[in-house]
Amino acid sequence: MTFKYILALSLIGGLAIVNAGDSEITKFMKHLEVIPDVLDEGPKHFLKITYDNGILADKGVELTPTQVKNQPKVEWDAEAGTYYTLLMTDPDAPSRKDPVIREWHHWLVGNIPGDQLNKGEVLTAYVGSGPPKDTGLHRYVFLLFKQPKKLEFDEKRFSDKEAAGREKFSTKNFIKKYNLGAPLAGNFYQAQYDDYVPLLYKQLGL
Repeated sequence: MTFKYILALSLIGGLAIVNAGDSEITKFMKHLEVIPDVLDEGPKHFLKITYDNGILADKGVELTPTQVKNQPKVEWDAEAGTYYTLLMTDPDAPSRKDPVIREWHHWLVGNIPGDQLNKGEVLTAYVGSGPPKDTGLHRYVFLLFKQPKKLEFDEKRFSDKEAAGREKFSTKNFIKKYNLGAPLAGNFYQAQYDDYVPLLYKQLGL
C-alpha cells in the first residue's frame, strides 16, 4: 500500500489535514496524529535513528521493545557552532485510547554541540519502550530542535533507573519554555508489549 493511498484514506477519515507545503515527515506525523497530540508544527527533515543490528526507527514502523532496548544512534546534518536538543516521548501513556498521563518522556538531551550527541547535557537518560500489556500500539516520537543559544536547563534529571516524574511531560510546553520553535527534524516508530517489558520495569523499580 503506497503512502499516497494511506494518506488519502486518512484524509477521507478526517484524521489529517495535509497542506501542499508539508514535508514528508510532517505528512506521516499528521497521518498518525503525532500532530496534534505532541506537536502543533512538524519538522522539515527526517531524523535518522538506528538501533542495534541496523534496525531503523522510521515513518511509524512497528518495532518491538526488545529491538529498541538500547540507546540508538541518531544522525542529522548539523551546523558548526550550533547547539541542539534531542527529545524522545510517548504520547500514549498508558494507552493511546486513554492517555491520562500523556506524555511519558524517554530521553532528553540538551546543549548538543553540532552532531556530537555524546557531548550533550543528558537531562533524562535513555529508556526504551515499555508499553503495558494489552494497551496496543504506542507511538514513540523523536524530535530534534535547533537551540537559539547554549541554554541553562532547570529540568529535573532522570537516570535510566528512574520512572517517577517522566510522566505528564509536555513537548509543547517545553518548546515554549526554552523558545525552541518548530523541530528541525524528527521521526517515530510504534511498539506494543513484548517479553522484554517486565525486565525494563524491573530496571526502573516498578
